Amino acid sequence: MDYTTLGRTGLRVSVAGLGCGGNSRIGQGTGLSADESVALVREALDLGVSFIDTAEAYGTEDIVGRAVSAVPREQVVISTKCLIRAGAGLRSAAEVVQALEASLRRLRLDHVDVFHLHAVAPDAYAHALGELAPALLREKEKGKLRHLGITETGPRDPAQKTLQRAVHDPCWEVMMLAFHMMNQGARLKLFPHTRRQGIGTLLMFVVRNIFSVPGLLARTMKDLAAAGRVPSGLADTDRPLGFLVHEGGASSLTDAAYRFARHEPGTDVVLFGTGNRAHLRANIESILKPPLPAADVQQLYDLFGALEGVGLDLPDRVRP
Repeated sequence: MDYTTLGRTGLRVSVAGLGCGGNSRIGQGTGLSADESVALVREALDLGVSFIDTAEAYGTEDIVGRAVSAVPREQVVISTKCLIRAGAGLRSAAEVVQALEASLRRLRLDHVDVFHLHAVAPDAYAHALGELAPALLREKEKGKLRHLGITETGPRDPAQKTLQRAVHDPCWEVMMLAFHMMNQGARLKLFPHTRRQGIGTLLMFVVRNIFSVPGLLARTMKDLAAAGRVPSGLADTDRPLGFLVHEGGASSLTDAAYRFARHEPGTDVVLFGTGNRAHLRANIESILKPPLPAADVQQLYDLFGALEGVGLDLPDRVRP
């Protein structure tokens, strides 16, 4: 495993981070028992993964708590999150503090390393900054969290308006953002700021349905070409990103996606999710590989650098 420092937090973390949400939810979304999911998390720990991200909304905090109880606390970095919306309204500061305390109980911990406000939409950012962050910073002083973070809602904020504001507010030490081969906006909008200010970055949506569901990439490319957003030639093949898979390049589209994100300047941790032990090992293996060939990366920049909001599908379980 390779390790890095998560921005100015000083936390040493694995570059591969186990995400416990998405469609899989460490196997809870694909039929694993709780015990099997606990075993999966522990296997990730055995493989050197030291960063684990969960959230109240994922329903996996209890599983993470059971899994990490088997290792010394200082050997694992735990990140969790609370939503700031409650129904049609916004949670109060007191309700968010209660959510933090409930997360700690489920995780069986006296503190979390990173606590995020989860999926903060642009119209809720002022509330997050002015009302919720101060309350959580007081809990930080009590030792209940070590670092305060914020996550965007990629599918509902494809222009990344929330984080473009948040990078200028010093209370946020860590940010979780959407980034992948066809959604590169953070390269210019966010990474220059996070790098300069020492904000730790956690990348989500690196591999989503667009790269894993058969036929979806080709259908998406046809739509993009018809709208004039990508060259028309990309609509004429069933393998529009086939140029990435070759000797000396990526071994698969998924391999390319992980390596592209991992080696983008500004990336700290690449989050991946799975409920499958073979995929667990394969994902880590890809994240630890060298960068893609420079020519392939440049082609991705040239083809898709201007795209916005592509491939940012919500997990199936939260669809209307």
